[in-house]
Amino acid sequence: MTRIFSIQTMYPIVCVAVATLLCGCTSTGGVSQPSGPETVASERALALPPPGGPAIVGVVETKHSNGVEQNISLFTSSSVSGQNFLKIQFFGAPGGSAGSGAAQYRQINEVGVIREAFRAVPGVRMARVGTVLQNSYGPFAYASGRSATGDTCIYAWQQLRGNRSAETTARYLGMIQVRLRLCDAHASERQLLGVFYGYTITGTLVGEIWNPLGPAPGAATSLGQSGAPIYPDEGGYRAYKMPIGYEPPPVMRSAPPSGSVRRSPVRAAAPQPAALPAPIGPRVPLPNLDAGSSSAAPAPQATPAVPPAKNMQSAAPAPAPAPVTVPSPFCQGGGAQGTACAK
Repeated sequence: MTRIFSIQTMYPIVCVAVATLLCGCTSTGGVSQPSGPETVASERALALPPPGGPAIVGVVETKHSNGVEQNISLFTSSSVSGQNFLKIQFFGAPGGSAGSGAAQYRQINEVGVIREAFRAVPGVRMARVGTVLQNSYGPFAYASGRSATGDTCIYAWQQLRGNRSAETTARYLGMIQVRLRLCDAHASERQLLGVFYGYTITGTLVGEIWNPLGPAPGAATSLGQSGAPIYPDEGGYRAYKMPIGYEPPPVMRSAPPSGSVRRSPVRAAAPQPAALPAPIGPRVPLPNLDAGSSSAAPAPQATPAVPPAKNMQSAAPAPAPAPVTVPSPFCQGGGAQGTACAK
């Protein structure tokens, strides 16, 4: 018995065949990779350390449906376990990758961030520093500690979130969070803290309402106004004031305190002339002043020579000679004139 198939009975079979054929043509058979953390080039880092280091070792990026997160590994010179890093998180409008889900939009908690510091720097006792600090982006805080081997470590954090808008009185919905972990065997705490003062954020959130930094500050109100001079360096007017017509007054030295004793400088004594040695040897007899005497005066005996003293200054001074009277020339003859001179 021959069966006759009508169009009504063949239509469902034809539709199933065509659908199967179309599915086989559109299937590629490839392998897809779900969205997740991936390594990117250092040039695509959303935050950079200051010039001079530490150097960037690698960047791992994770995209979320409401933002993006980067963990920037930095050069480490320390015996403390772990890697130095600069972590930055952007929270903004949806539209990113949905594979990693949405990041938790929550502010930094004081207790939670201290726990992060202990986990990031294992084996080091970290202490929260209570000093109020602020860099180019706003206030920040940090904890510091020192390892058993003498390495210095810091863990700093900062949250950037804009205030209300002046036009719409609405809040800026975007937020940026930054964390820095640094340990070094040779740097001091102040040197490590300088990295957090000099880092730069290179990324931004698209859209005005998502800007976490708020509007850019305007110029100073004194700019262009009279009575507000601007100098190229510190010091103001006094640094450029020149004396005209007179010399500057002499610098007055302050008197020494009453309790201090001022000693006069010691001067070297002037050299004294050496004393002359005493005369030695025989003395020459003086002429006989008595012309009327017939007998000659006995010749004086010669004084024995005295050896010179070793110390010329300590020798005894010689006795002063007796006064000598010189007779007049006419008294040398005889007669009455000689008799008168003898008298």
